[in-house]
Amino acid sequence: MPRTAGYQVRRVTSHPRLPSAQDRFTSETERFRRELLAHCYRMVGSVHDAEDLVQETFLRAWRSYPRYEGRASIRSWLYTIATNVCLTASKPRPIRVLPSGLTQPNEGADRPPRSFAAGEVSWLEPLPDARIAAPEDDPAEVVIARESIRLALIASLQHLPSRQRAILVLREVLGFSAAETADILDTTTAAVKSGLQRARARLDERDPAPAELLEPTDERARALLAGYIAAFERSDAGLLQQVLRADATLEATPFQDWQSGRAMCIQVLDTYVLGSPGDWRMTATTANGQPAAVVYHLDPDGTHSADGVVVLTATSAGISRVTKFHDPVLAAMFGFPLTLKG
Repeated sequence: MPRTAGYQVRRVTSHPRLPSAQDRFTSETERFRRELLAHCYRMVGSVHDAEDLVQETFLRAWRSYPRYEGRASIRSWLYTIATNVCLTASKPRPIRVLPSGLTQPNEGADRPPRSFAAGEVSWLEPLPDARIAAPEDDPAEVVIARESIRLALIASLQHLPSRQRAILVLREVLGFSAAETADILDTTTAAVKSGLQRARARLDERDPAPAELLEPTDERARALLAGYIAAFERSDAGLLQQVLRADATLEATPFQDWQSGRAMCIQVLDTYVLGSPGDWRMTATTANGQPAAVVYHLDPDGTHSADGVVVLTATSAGISRVTKFHDPVLAAMFGFPLTLKG
């Protein structure tokens, strides 16, 4: 072998870098982040809370990773951690609700809708579809994911005791067996079966005949959303008459009054909300597996500022429910600006 300046030249062989524990953990767990966000959202009804709970789940999982021995699948292991994180977090917190879960519909439109004081009620939040479904996801799996986050289901779930909620979600949404669910919740199979029976009964009491909803990609759903947006942007109550079902309901956070019946809904919107043409602008999106729009309202300086998000329940017969979330911050959560110019 040749020598240079008295030193032997050695052949250097490069070796690929062995993956670290952090690399292995990330590669095994990160692909479940989106579905864990959906799971935590079903449990707590808030995207902001769900994001915090997912972060806590991954932190606990990382700390426990050296002791993970593969006795359960990595997915089951993560769901065990996430579910118990949610159950612990739900104990000191009030449930998140919609106005229709608190009062009976308002029978008159002789006064503007009354609102709850700030902090008096914890409100349900909408979930952007983009947060749980990537563009490359299987279309069939996306449809299933959408069905499991429909607004009516999420609202009903919040009225279940937390462990019943967990049992129902694990068994009927995520498809875990009774034995697997018992392991996740550290309980018995018999307790899981009885808890599921009680949860089903309570859901049936709240929504005995769930409507067949249109997918947000359905042309009929898109047309209904376009008609609703046009009604607001043109201040045209007649367009609302065309897109709302006769039995439509209207509710908005943080208001305690909500309306039932197309005539009452249109009367309230026309009297207190629609304003003049150009007062409102809306940008179409999807939320909770339903057609939705980010809403902007005209300021005195000519700027349209974010006002919140509206989610529509679209059926083949028209829009059966309008749910408006008055929170400007939601625009950013959906990936839209807080103001529109021009």
